[in-house]
Amino acid sequence: MKSKNSLPPLVEPAAELSRAEVARYSRHLIIPDVGMVGQKRIKNARVLVIGAGGLGSPALLYLAAAGVGTIGIVEFDEVDESNLQRQVIHGQADVGRPKAESARDSILEINSNVEVRLHQFRLEPDNAVELFAQYDLILDGTDNFATRYLVNDAAVLAGKPYVWGSIYRFEGQASVFWEDAPDGRGLNYRDLYPEAPPPGMVPSCAEGGVLGVLCASIGSIMATEAIKLITGIGESLLGRLMVYDALEMSYRTIKLRRDPAREPITELIDYDAFCGVVSDEGVAAAAGSTITAPELAAMLAAGKEIEIVDVREPVEWDIVHLPGATLIPKDRILSGEALAELPQDRPIVLHCKTGIRSAEALAALKKAGFADATHLQGGVIAWANQVDKSLPVY
Repeated sequence: MKSKNSLPPLVEPAAELSRAEVARYSRHLIIPDVGMVGQKRIKNARVLVIGAGGLGSPALLYLAAAGVGTIGIVEFDEVDESNLQRQVIHGQADVGRPKAESARDSILEINSNVEVRLHQFRLEPDNAVELFAQYDLILDGTDNFATRYLVNDAAVLAGKPYVWGSIYRFEGQASVFWEDAPDGRGLNYRDLYPEAPPPGMVPSCAEGGVLGVLCASIGSIMATEAIKLITGIGESLLGRLMVYDALEMSYRTIKLRRDPAREPITELIDYDAFCGVVSDEGVAAAAGSTITAPELAAMLAAGKEIEIVDVREPVEWDIVHLPGATLIPKDRILSGEALAELPQDRPIVLHCKTGIRSAEALAALKKAGFADATHLQGGVIAWANQVDKSLPVY
């Protein structure tokens, strides 16, 4: 349905639909707002999906089912057992396979008319703009700020609209960004987040978790927005941030406005440096004060008196923990509250899941005078992979 805020259709219609396509898409064709012309636009569309993970999975499946003619997938990872809780495009038999190939097979099983293009590499500043130029529309299902800013800036330089989604625990967000949108309505991700949050402030899904079914809600909203943009129907999320809370089952939208202080995007930058996974303090503290899992195992075997401090959360401790460790969550160390509980008479070794949070906690300890404190490189995951393979990983 046309509204005063409708955008023009992004894609020109294809020449025709075959008899088989008319039968396949009949439930679309009898919707007046879609009809034959709308379905021909969908057939002619080229959509690039960044990531075949939690958000990419439902989005890819529904875009394929809807009849998007060309779907590109940017994905270099392999299917892991922990993915199956939410990444429904992959199955048990796909564990260990490249995600892009697994996703392609699932798409073709749903709709063999789709041309699937695989881009099995990491999206980088030197390949993003050229890649985006080959597509009409981008869907960003990535889970880290560095890649989100890269996708945004490359989309601006390529002149492409993109649908963005984000998930964490029980909450999801979605919006549409398009710097070159008509009628002066252009917005991009930097209007929502002018700067990346400080390192360690926003945990990833791997650190903080995500309810698997939440991905279906946000991923399907992303696919819906894509189809609306392609066909020019309805009112897109351009200029609005949609926030979904699964626990209270509420959707709300927040109006977004252009940041008047935002500088124009003229080039791509080093996004890892811009976002900083670990703070400068954490990097400085870890330099020369990092030990490996085999080194820690050798110290324990030799009977060395050390205090192992686990800075993860209690729910993570319940999954797996190192023998002899004490649980003191990172926030209690950063606030200074737990400093009095730490021993002064023996070296302290901090660890978390992968080494990011423990580096931040190590910086706080060094500042408080614990000069010989160290942290475990790779965290409990490294210990489980290198020392005690019987331990579960998560």
